[in-house]
Order: sequence, then structure tokens, then C-alpha cells
Amino acid sequence: MRILRSGGVAAVSAIACSVALATPAQAQVVQDGLVNVAVGDVTILEDVNIGIAAQVAAQVCGVKVGPVAVLGRAVDRSGATRTACETDQGPVTIEQN
Repeated sequence: MRILRSGGVAAVSAIACSVALATPAQAQVVQDGLVNVAVGDVTILEDVNIGIAAQVAAQVCGVKVGPVAVLGRAVDRSGATRTACETDQGPVTIEQN
């Protein structure tokens, strides 16, 4: 019984290790509270605080700052680029720095 039990523990450990190694690695995103803001293909702010970026993007878009600040925090957490609005000069985007 003792041999069977230790063999079972080894098998379970091996399966757990193989499952852990088989899962895809998640992208590492550094949340530093800094983002970039671009209009079209021109970066207008680089490595700025989310609050400042939200104020500028909201001013350019003609919208309230609050929702843009939430968008900026989401970009900082996820690393994905988001569009705040569309202008004649192109999209106003917030991206991870």
C-alpha cells in the first residue's frame, strides 16, 4: 500500500508540473501610471501621468475627463492601445509607455 501511495503522489506531482509548464506565459505589463497620447500617427505626450494624459485627450476630444481617465488606467493595466475619440487629424489614442 505504501509503494502504491508514493507512486500515486509522484504521478500527481508529475501531472501538476506538466500542466503548469504547458500553460502559456502571460505578457508582463508594467503598471507605472504613465502612458502616451497620440493624435493620428503623431505622439503628443510621452511617458506622462494618466491624469495629465486624460486631461489632454479629453480636451482634444471635447469630452469629460473622468471616462478618459478610466480608459487610461485600463491601458496602463492591460498594455493595450485604446482610442479615446476620432478627430479630423486621426484617432486620439492612449497607449502603454
